[in-house]
Amino acid sequence: MEKEIVIVSAARTPFGRYGGSLRDYDYFDLGAIPMVEVLKRVKLKSESGIVDEVFWGCGDTSPCKDVYTSVAARQTLLKAGIPATTPSIAFDKACVSAMSAVKLGSMGMKVGEIDVAIGGGATSFSQEPLIVRNVRFNGFRLGNVTMEDPLYALGYKDYNPVSVDTDDVAFEYNISREEQDEWALRSHKNYGDAWSKGKFKDEMIVMEIPQKKGEPKVLDIDEQYRPETTSETLAKLKSVYGTRAITAGNAPGLNDGATAILFMTRDKANELGLEPLATVVAMSSIAIHPNRMPEGPAYAIRKALDLAGMTLDDIHVMEINEAFAAVPLVSTKMLAEGDNKKWEEIKAKTNINGSAIAIGHPNTASGARIVMTLMYELRRRGGGYALGAICGGLAQADACIIKVG
Repeated sequence: MEKEIVIVSAARTPFGRYGGSLRDYDYFDLGAIPMVEVLKRVKLKSESGIVDEVFWGCGDTSPCKDVYTSVAARQTLLKAGIPATTPSIAFDKACVSAMSAVKLGSMGMKVGEIDVAIGGGATSFSQEPLIVRNVRFNGFRLGNVTMEDPLYALGYKDYNPVSVDTDDVAFEYNISREEQDEWALRSHKNYGDAWSKGKFKDEMIVMEIPQKKGEPKVLDIDEQYRPETTSETLAKLKSVYGTRAITAGNAPGLNDGATAILFMTRDKANELGLEPLATVVAMSSIAIHPNRMPEGPAYAIRKALDLAGMTLDDIHVMEINEAFAAVPLVSTKMLAEGDNKKWEEIKAKTNINGSAIAIGHPNTASGARIVMTLMYELRRRGGGYALGAICGGLAQADACIIKVG
């Protein structure tokens, strides 16, 4: 009989703005916060040894003091008080990483090696250093040194900035600047409505952040959210890097944050007396041509649905990560297969609580955030199926279908 994988706990930090409230957090301390929390929520101690393995998204180790092979998953789990005998893996699939972390852990359970895992990830854009290259062996003695900012025109060596490729693909699909701005405004409105209703309290850890003077700052909201956003303010923003339509308003920020999901076999959950919050129905990973990133979630979604023997009509709520507003617009349009009425129906159940444009996008943490946001939404609704998808890493993508009830 095939093993069922269930989620028993999931939590995250609020996501901080670039240079915002989380900017001074050590990378490993930041990641340890949700690791400790997911165990605490089910009355398990970090040192209990219950976790068989940790799978951790880490796209950038340069914020770490030990930049070279920082073994980020291991250092983070040790900070969290998880026993040193616990194996771990930190890996880089960029934005896809934290969702793939759950998939990799599930694979370990399916083959019988482990029963319990933590999957998630952390990103600290605020601690990204400037880089000086080609000095070590060039006999440099006198003159100016040129520093490189890895965050400028974010992308990959030998490829366009990701914003440029996204803009090109959106143009091919006739997704206009106005549509992208409208989707971005929708993200902020949906997030604001969800937050005011207390929806994010289930997943978000309220943090007390020490200040140099006075009382700690209480952070209980994602700092990327801009309630003052309007169609008019979005329309005034200039496009970036020579694109037609990509702006700072219809793209997410460079955010700080960490996520963690505690998941296990259903048999193990029963043995421990833990209530499953959701069942993992299917997970998929795909990769396409490196400049076609906005299409990735649609391909991953189709694969996950095929694996589950389901259709989009079976799905009650979806999230496609807003790496740019163009990504959910392109992918939902692909899924509609030329049927505009169907496209509107798919969009209506997608990103109903906002997504990365409003929530923030600490990239290697976001995949797990999507899973938990959908899971808690289903639980508030009394059950059903949800589907999350995310792109990243030179046009890779993952999708996950979960069930509650």
